[in-house]
Amino acid sequence: MRVVITGGAGFLGSHLADALINRGDEVVCVDDLSTGRRANIAHLIGRPGFEFYRANVSLGLAVDGQVDAVAHLASPASPPDYQRLPLETLAVGSRGTESALQLAHRWGARLVLASTSEVYGDPLIHPQHEGYWGNVNPIGVRSVYDEAKRFAEAMTLAYHRCHGIDVRIARVFNTYGPRMRPHDGRVVSNFIVQALKGESLTVYGDGTQTRSFCYVSDLVEGLARLALADSGGARSDGASGLDGIHGPVNLGNPVEMTVADIAQVIRRLTGSSSPIEHKPLPVDDPKVRRPDISRAQGMLGWTPHVGLEEGLRSTIKYFRESLLPRAEPTP
Repeated sequence: MRVVITGGAGFLGSHLADALINRGDEVVCVDDLSTGRRANIAHLIGRPGFEFYRANVSLGLAVDGQVDAVAHLASPASPPDYQRLPLETLAVGSRGTESALQLAHRWGARLVLASTSEVYGDPLIHPQHEGYWGNVNPIGVRSVYDEAKRFAEAMTLAYHRCHGIDVRIARVFNTYGPRMRPHDGRVVSNFIVQALKGESLTVYGDGTQTRSFCYVSDLVEGLARLALADSGGARSDGASGLDGIHGPVNLGNPVEMTVADIAQVIRRLTGSSSPIEHKPLPVDDPKVRRPDISRAQGMLGWTPHVGLEEGLRSTIKYFRESLLPRAEPTP
């Protein structure tokens, strides 16, 4: 297939590009590099079947040649980024999503939308299942991301119902791994960088809030399975209102830990003696987060396999090699 990935130079997009290229697909990577990085795709530049377009998908999505699938991953995804780029985040969730849908409609292509667990807000139901409508503050400091993704889901299903586009929606839970940016404000990258530098590990609130972390290779496998799943015989899930394979599917690791416990694991794996520093909990920060992945297991046969410590060791190795100065070779 020839697949267009918006946000293809980002953390998740670049790993998806790797997986598709390695299985023999062609990839058109589109990214404006506002949060993505050329370094993430440098190893793909010049490889047969890989193209890079530097473009803002909120302004349109013009791609030459056949398109078989569109993976719409473009968006700032960490709180510091979407709070620094609030209008751009809303634009890529609305106009950017429509650009991706229009491209898919033009070619009769399948579209996969990378949504987020943030559509559940600060949830009142735990674990979160796809039929839960969420508890989101529509005007809070996090709303530019939450509401952009909720709108993107609504538009994606509207195009499916009005134009018959074959669509898939992945609600992505906290994902980590190599190519995360050192200062993107996410829990895992924050703790690892602070530990490696001997700085205090910043825990917001009392650290009892929970998260469920999925290693990037597991998440990419889930996205690939969702993209390839047969839509024949897709059914509605009755009272939940879920539209078979076209409805949202949670992708994440259901193993849940407190933020305080994650900090201790990272301190141990890095061999750091960094102290823990507590700061006030940000407004609207979710108290709990854990995916119910029953739909992904049933429809896709997908379950994450990489354990937290295994994934963290790989991520720590990446940050250690990219952050710390390399020794000069002995003459």
